[in-house]
Amino acid sequence: MWWKLIPLSLVQSVFLCGGQILLKLGLLKSGPFSWSWPWFRAQLTNWWYLLCGISFGIATVLWLYILKNFPFSIAYPLSCISYVFGAIAAMLIFHEHISLVQWVGIFLIMTGCALLVKP
Repeated sequence: MWWKLIPLSLVQSVFLCGGQILLKLGLLKSGPFSWSWPWFRAQLTNWWYLLCGISFGIATVLWLYILKNFPFSIAYPLSCISYVFGAIAAMLIFHEHISLVQWVGIFLIMTGCALLVKP
């Protein structure tokens, strides 16, 4: 049972993190904020937001399946794997610096997830 949950959680976390990445990319393309109609109209035609919504939609459907079929006490903590993917994406896509303390935190998250799924 647990070995079905782990791949599902990984895929769900990838789509969840992907939605956040696409949202950030869309915001980077949005230009400076303005309370003007042209700015809002430009947001409505920003394709990054559409891709973001699709990614979040897939993550949500997977999350619904996970919640329906697995114990909440195991499923919910595993959703934190998306934090790991987020840190890696920050480094690889947005060229942000990840400090040693952050890497220790990521390691602790992964350790906690491994402990949770042990039978």
